[in-house]
Amino acid sequence: MRTRRIGDTTVSAIGLGGMPMSIEGRPDEARSVATIQVALDAGITLIDTADAYHMKANEVGHNEMLIAKALAGYGGDTSSVLVATKGGHLRPGDGSWTVDGSPEYLRKACDASLSRLGVDAIGLYQYHRPDPKVPYAESVGALAELLDAGKIRMAGISNANPEQIKIANDVLGGRLVSVQNQFSPRFRSSEPELELCAEMGIAFLPWSPLGGISKAGDMGDLGVFAEIGKAHGVSPQQVCLAWLLAKSPSVVPIPGSSRPETIRDSAAAVELELSEDELARLNAA
Repeated sequence: MRTRRIGDTTVSAIGLGGMPMSIEGRPDEARSVATIQVALDAGITLIDTADAYHMKANEVGHNEMLIAKALAGYGGDTSSVLVATKGGHLRPGDGSWTVDGSPEYLRKACDASLSRLGVDAIGLYQYHRPDPKVPYAESVGALAELLDAGKIRMAGISNANPEQIKIANDVLGGRLVSVQNQFSPRFRSSEPELELCAEMGIAFLPWSPLGGISKAGDMGDLGVFAEIGKAHGVSPQQVCLAWLLAKSPSVVPIPGSSRPETIRDSAAAVELELSEDELARLNAA
């Protein structure tokens, strides 16, 4: 498995997004645990989650606990696995999403995530989504406090624009290690953030890199991805992930998965080498 860097940590070039295993349409627990453990077997060492990955109001942290269970029950070495979680985005349980970026809330959310993950320090803790009611620097300031207190090893942000990336890095004293934004063939508006991260040496983690839960399984309408996949004897999804990896050494895609076979296919994308001509065709698609 090829690798990338997040801060001072080496991770697999492809990560696993845990969201599909905990929200609407999720599989049973056994299949989810199997999916996580197959990802580990395939060499994936970055697992992304959030306290808001759940359905019902009384199951906050469902995905964090699922990941903790899968890691605890895995027969192999998990010492190199980086679990990245997030706080500041909430699901009241009625299908809606809300935000709370207050430092008080983020400190409490971090403590709860520490307990659910069963760790002394969270590998990567990310501010999930900006709260318009709270100055951005104040929210990120809570992450700086958590770093200084040793409750988190690294700090990142999600759903951020270029200005917020710069603010976060300043507030953290140059310790911002990652930005997690939506980016895929269908959603390319985060290109400025991707380019800024490359310039700053910060990891860029595209969420929904295959187009999201409802689109990931059907990329046939993105003709050139299917054509190039057919030429290489691989899936369009593998082509998509290889295209993302070729964009910058800072990029670490985190495709969501809820089935062992799909994460196994995604992990294989690190072996796919695309030509300059193929990359040009994909960029123009």
